[in-house]
Amino acid sequence: MPHAEALPLAAPSLTAVLFGLSGCLVDFGARMRQNGAPSAEHAEVTPGALDSLLSLQRQRIPCAWLDELPPPLSRSLAVALPEWIKPSQHPATINPWPAPNACWQALMDLHVEQLDGCVLVSGEPRLLQSGLNAGLWTIGLASCGSLCGLAPREWQALSQKEREQLRGKATVQLFSLGVHSVIDHLGELDTCLADISLRRFKGEKP
Repeated sequence: MPHAEALPLAAPSLTAVLFGLSGCLVDFGARMRQNGAPSAEHAEVTPGALDSLLSLQRQRIPCAWLDELPPPLSRSLAVALPEWIKPSQHPATINPWPAPNACWQALMDLHVEQLDGCVLVSGEPRLLQSGLNAGLWTIGLASCGSLCGLAPREWQALSQKEREQLRGKATVQLFSLGVHSVIDHLGELDTCLADISLRRFKGEKP
């Protein structure tokens, strides 16, 4: 077996993973940003979210979520998430996105001592820009974030061609920000994080 195929086994583990809340872990389509009225549907976890969090917990990789919604709204959205994943306490009114401060504060809350190996996952362009400004690896979500902005039932009602068009447009917009990877939703996160670990192993920096 060629030596290159064994590289992923030696790739360094990640230091921490930060998530956006709305349009990432919950609230498919980030619709709370559009109407501000919470509902049970908004609090539903997005595809792959719980499995991704459990995978990171098994690997003992610390995680936190960020949002700029008022704390009562954020808490109402996060009710379906495991209690061990904590919110960042950085006030959205102080150095708001895309300033890097919220990301740095979230990592400090997790007692992370280095930026190396820290990743931000979000479907919100302004938060992703914050992650880039903070020096993090960034993963954009194409279908469940604010760039598509559709409820799950609206997304499923589209034809395959329509979904591909919206996904493609969102992907272009996310890559234009400078994000390091783009995936459809969190169901594809494990593979993407493994790719980032391999890129780090090969010496790539965010």
